[in-house]
Amino acid sequence: MKFIRPFLKTILVLFSIILIACISLYLTGNAHLIKAVRSTYLVGKTGPSINDYLKFENRIIAKGNPIPWNLSNQQLKIKDSLITKAKNWETVAFLVSQKNKIIYEKYWDSYSKESLTNSFSMAKTFTGLAIGACIEDGLIKSVNDPVALYLDEFNTPDKKNISIKDLLTMSSGIDFGESYGDPFGFMAKAYYGREIYQLTLSKPQQFKPGKQWKYQGGNTLVLSFIVEKVSGKTLSEYFSEKFWKPIGASEDALWTYAEEDGKERAYCCFYSNARDFAKIGKFLLDSAKINGKSIVDSTFYNQMIKPVNIPDENGKTIDYYGYQIWLGQYKNKSFYYARGILGQYIVVIPELEIVFVRLGHKRDKTRNVEVPKDLYLYFDMVFDLINNK
Repeated sequence: MKFIRPFLKTILVLFSIILIACISLYLTGNAHLIKAVRSTYLVGKTGPSINDYLKFENRIIAKGNPIPWNLSNQQLKIKDSLITKAKNWETVAFLVSQKNKIIYEKYWDSYSKESLTNSFSMAKTFTGLAIGACIEDGLIKSVNDPVALYLDEFNTPDKKNISIKDLLTMSSGIDFGESYGDPFGFMAKAYYGREIYQLTLSKPQQFKPGKQWKYQGGNTLVLSFIVEKVSGKTLSEYFSEKFWKPIGASEDALWTYAEEDGKERAYCCFYSNARDFAKIGKFLLDSAKINGKSIVDSTFYNQMIKPVNIPDENGKTIDYYGYQIWLGQYKNKSFYYARGILGQYIVVIPELEIVFVRLGHKRDKTRNVEVPKDLYLYFDMVFDLINNK
């Protein structure tokens, strides 16, 4: 009995400390840390994972009538040495399509063609496409329109000159912050927090719009707010109507959203499978058309895959980014691609009529590079594949 009282006292003290800590986090605007810790360290993780939809509220991107992929009859193989390297990066899915036919598809670690995984920042490209669809639908006149024309919060002296194009090209000049290691920063609050809209629109202007390229997910969030405003629909509803149903996605997708204001995390957190991600790639390969019909404004699409040619903070001209999409060259082949922080890739190689998708848990951690080094491995896998056809 004499041991029970000290034990209960210890429990009470610990409970009091936790309670005080939680109250302090709420009072200081850092309540997101409670969910962050619960979603990571308490389950053996150190950061976001590809299966995080299980921990968040999700909005459904409804499919329409599925259009099955054509499958190659050839049994194509990739060198074992390349496969081993891909496994070392904890790849869970690798799919290659050429001329509207899947020519290679492989999954690891109990993942399959139905498995939902996190797009992470590939979703930025999806949100960019939604802006292009709004222009095609006549809901937005031009990328040169001031954001203030659609969002009253931008009708201020410091933000009234920011255009939609400035958001698309990551040159709005707004200081959102993009640190993934700062638990008190914008990205942590946007990912784990319960409210996104006011968090995003409260950020101050840092420099003149259109003058400096600075990759920040906050720009994409503002684009999503515009899509919602002009369409009268949630981003998920609009994306389903304009893209997911028309491309013939095989499964419903998910997009996580903030519980309090219902805004999707438009810069990330779109969950789907390799086959349906590849259909987005095929859509891009087909110039954002379906059966010859433009879903995205053609001028917008052509500009989307051209370099922004805006200097970064070091004065280097950015020629590897377009409208919410990445650009590159490898072995004399030009390509454009959507990418996520853990090595999520939808890559389009127009010259070869190839789309490939890689999903997984890891990518090269070198920051501020034009192309992540691990992506070259997946190119080598594709080239090895087609050279052996």
